[in-house]
Amino acid sequence: MITDNDLALKVKKTSEKISENIHIIANDPSMAFYRIQEHVRKVVPPIVEKRAEVIQLQTDLQGHCYDLEYAVGAVKGIENSDEVFGNINELLKTAIFLKQQLKYEEGKNKSKKDSTHSSVYKRFSAHLALELPDIPDFSGVVRDTTNRVENIMATNRHSTIIPGPSSSNNGSNGNNGSELQRSHTTLH
Repeated sequence: MITDNDLALKVKKTSEKISENIHIIANDPSMAFYRIQEHVRKVVPPIVEKRAEVIQLQTDLQGHCYDLEYAVGAVKGIENSDEVFGNINELLKTAIFLKQQLKYEEGKNKSKKDSTHSSVYKRFSAHLALELPDIPDFSGVVRDTTNRVENIMATNRHSTIIPGPSSSNNGSNGNNGSELQRSHTTLH
């Protein structure tokens, strides 16, 4: 049968294996925790960096969204200001027209004065040896002309139709042809 030495050797081997297994089982959770700790130490810093990067990108994206909303609002505001620009355009056309009419009236009055003055002066100076008296002050005439132009402009502001050169309304308000006429060089 089995001798004491063999039995002692088998018991010793078995007890060593049991002790080794108990030692492995006892140390296995700490080894698992060590592996988890090692994994966390390697993985967490890049994850934290990526999280910070994502937060920064989210902040930038939110800022860009606000900028985009502001730009869209500005474009819609420009679309709504179409009527204002149309009014400005019409006012500019009216201002150019009135300036041309004033220039025309000034030129017409100046040419009348020059032609009347020069022809009368030439006629008298050629036949008479007398000195002519000083030319009277024209401030009253200028004042009257200014008042007429202002009256014409006031009536044209209130009327919706400006008579053209071939219109049959030329003398309708008593000015007998002194109404402002639209020039061919105005913007249409």
